[in-house]
Amino acid sequence: MSGTVLIAVTHLLGSGHLVRAANLARALAAAGFSVTLASGGMPLRAMDKEPFAFVQLPPVRTEGVDFRSLLDEDGQPATTERGTARISRLEELATDLRPDVVVTEHFPFGRRQLANEFLALIAAARAANPKALVLSSVRDVLVRPRASRIPQAHERIARLFEAVLVHGDAAFLPLDRSWPVDAGLAAKLRYTGYLAETPAAAPAVENGEILVSGGGSAAALPLFRLAIAAARLGSVDWRWRILVGRGVGEDAFRRLATDAPGHVVVERVRPDFPALLAGCAVSISQAGYNTVLGLVAARRPAIVVPFDAGSETEQAIRAESMEQAGLALCLRLSGGDAVTPVGLVAAVAAAIGRIPPVSALAVDGARNAAAIVKQLLAERV
Repeated sequence: MSGTVLIAVTHLLGSGHLVRAANLARALAAAGFSVTLASGGMPLRAMDKEPFAFVQLPPVRTEGVDFRSLLDEDGQPATTERGTARISRLEELATDLRPDVVVTEHFPFGRRQLANEFLALIAAARAANPKALVLSSVRDVLVRPRASRIPQAHERIARLFEAVLVHGDAAFLPLDRSWPVDAGLAAKLRYTGYLAETPAAAPAVENGEILVSGGGSAAALPLFRLAIAAARLGSVDWRWRILVGRGVGEDAFRRLATDAPGHVVVERVRPDFPALLAGCAVSISQAGYNTVLGLVAARRPAIVVPFDAGSETEQAIRAESMEQAGLALCLRLSGGDAVTPVGLVAAVAAAIGRIPPVSALAVDGARNAAAIVKQLLAERV
């Protein structure tokens, strides 16, 4: 056994943060670590058959892009008591496990509203094991911060963290595209490559469809409505399939299905999505972390329409990098150049038959992340 790892993650809107943290947990478990993953977001699916221990904290979530207001399972404001219970559980885990490695997903670059939890976890872990290695785990792109928030994040990194695992490819999308990287932070960055959810592309199910997807949350509803409007205008010979995440309520799901014309199928997300993607005529999607990895593996004509509501910039930065690399056409939902249904029809017509080039994107993040953690532990000793 290589040591004990405790990973803490809270996904608030979509499920990407938890999916990525679980991929990291699997990689570390495969490398011989004893891993516990503590999740503070809404339950996603059963985790009892994973190679790591899973602990569900009293969950919190957000509504839309209001990340300042935390809600419970019933949509009510999360109470102080819930926050206290979450901190107590994390402290108990740290005390019981005495972890050799603590990983905070997204903190301190984000999750400022949960800072007390992460800071309490780090303090408890260091009290239980003074040699504990503390790492931050972040995706390739961060939300561009307000200038006033940068010094605090950098101070916490310098004081509390040995390194920052960046689950991306510096040659494709360096962190400084989204976050100011000074010399102190640069010295602590460790690029792992992308943490792919599936190691290889699934066998294609040749379907010739225009496949529209939007992850697990309701954030994709504007994209789904746009696709239905475009389908009404486009050729009836085009078959559309819209895959709707579980985060979209039943009422909204039924409205989409009712509004769709006959050559459009609206259904819930399916476990064979990778196979459908590998055989589609065109993929239309947002530009989330796992979505990009799926598109790169499938090598199908792709249109990405990043989620950009509120102050969200993450997907737009990633989508622009995809377009620059020739991997997808990037359209926008808002702003002066917002795509219209007519524009989407034209984009689909232009994309059909355009197979993107083979990508050199580093997708071996699982193996690399485990090796980096082992090396950091060795240096710590």
